[in-house]
Amino acid sequence: MASDGGLSSFQKRMRAIPKAARRAVQPVLVREADKIADTMRTLAPDDPATDAPDLKSSIAITGPGEATPPYSQPGGSMVVPENAVAITAGNADVRYPHLQEYGTTRHAAHPFFWPAVRLHRKRTMTAIKRGIGKAMKDAR
Repeated sequence: MASDGGLSSFQKRMRAIPKAARRAVQPVLVREADKIADTMRTLAPDDPATDAPDLKSSIAITGPGEATPPYSQPGGSMVVPENAVAITAGNADVRYPHLQEYGTTRHAAHPFFWPAVRLHRKRTMTAIKRGIGKAMKDAR
């Protein structure tokens, strides 16, 4: 058998890196999503009615391949693609998160969703890039 100069082993390594990176980045995505969701719960207004479904408890994290809750914001029910995590607010019982976030003519806005995303964006992107880099080094 003729030697290919290491080309086949290089190609095998290159094919393995994306799989390893995808597997290794999932815990990082979930951990960072938990941090963002905790901040959202902190910023979300308290519900005055104690027996009513609560906005804070409707903030959910949905992993890859799972469906988001019906009537959730932003975007409603959808299946989260591979290598992604969705953070949503609202469900079938709590259908007013967008009214809290943006306000109405009779109710002032009380943003909680997008401020939390903006607050964590830089640290989250850094953690994800670090997780991918570590996975690539480990795949060698």
